[in-house]
Amino acid sequence: MKRKICVVTGSRADYGLLKHVMKKIVRHDNLLLQLVVTGMHLSSIHGKTLSEIENDGFQVDIKVPCLSNSDTAVAIAEATGRTVAGCAAAFSKLKPDLVLVLGDRFEILAASTAALLSKIPIAHIHGGEVTVGAYDDSIRHSITKMSNFHFVATSEYKKRVVQLGEDPKNIFICGGLGVDAIKELKLLTRHELEDLLGLKFSKRSLLITFHPTTLDDEPPQKQMSELLKVLSTMIDTTLIFTMPNADTGGVEIMKEIREFVSENMNAFCFDSLGQLMYLSCMANVDGVIGNSSSGILEAPSLGVGTINIGDRQLGRVQAESIINAEPTAVELFNAFEKLFSPVFQEQIKTFRNPYGDGGASTIIANKLNEIELVGISKKSFYDIPFADEIRDS
Repeated sequence: MKRKICVVTGSRADYGLLKHVMKKIVRHDNLLLQLVVTGMHLSSIHGKTLSEIENDGFQVDIKVPCLSNSDTAVAIAEATGRTVAGCAAAFSKLKPDLVLVLGDRFEILAASTAALLSKIPIAHIHGGEVTVGAYDDSIRHSITKMSNFHFVATSEYKKRVVQLGEDPKNIFICGGLGVDAIKELKLLTRHELEDLLGLKFSKRSLLITFHPTTLDDEPPQKQMSELLKVLSTMIDTTLIFTMPNADTGGVEIMKEIREFVSENMNAFCFDSLGQLMYLSCMANVDGVIGNSSSGILEAPSLGVGTINIGDRQLGRVQAESIINAEPTAVELFNAFEKLFSPVFQEQIKTFRNPYGDGGASTIIANKLNEIELVGISKKSFYDIPFADEIRDS
């Protein structure tokens, strides 16, 4: 009998990474894919990316609606509760052998909570990372503690998962899944993108994704305003915006972007480009701007520089192609000057992506087949050698 692996996806971001693992599961002789879809995939204001999943040929077993039209803290908390209940019902029906989740969003915290309470083993991808500017950081570490198996991107992240008390034998270094996406997709040409998106690339072009920084005291729309102030000065530059996640403050950022695009003929915005067009745009622009993890994880593999704004990604392992800047007009002007400099553009070609050269999805699928599930739910806290010294100090 095949081992049933239930994948839960709640956003375009985690799906873009998970789908390569999902393809490997479908093709595996001993694994059976189950799919639960929730979050932004079912939300019209976030592009309703369910259609992208279906167009990729995957069968969705259960849909769990959770989002409302509000992004207040109360609305997000309520959505989390709905997702716990919906996923618990889904797991009861599907009876998976293991639940596979990725990342650090509230929908994934909810799905993991439901799996934990249902006594279903959990495998977590991209744990051990640090992003101090958002509550995603706490969510990610919470999911780590609920999970039985861990697929991490680097050795540094493995050490951190061990530090959280997880047994090293259940932690597997596999590299970044974003690199797999770049290796496995045939990216679109600049001309194909222009036809599909209805725009023209200029002398310079930028791909911009800015999400709310959920732990900052400063309103996210103020940070966005500083960025737009700088972008408004760009001459002969095509500006391609993708919309933010369903986090508190995201709706206000969307409004700012739409207003900016309406007033600037060189600016274009899209609710969701889908992975193929998004990565194709990334490969054809002069820089990735904002605070999305894609600027850290994927852009270096395409030889594209990133201006990473603020603290949202602070703590992640970074390539040398990343330019960190505070969300102020002065810092951003300086960052763009460095990004566009001929010296930096030449150096980018030689920088290495610390998230590897691909193959993560194959490693994960094979491990999902090999790992022992009997008795795995009774998990002991793994004490690292210097724990006694910390307690005594």
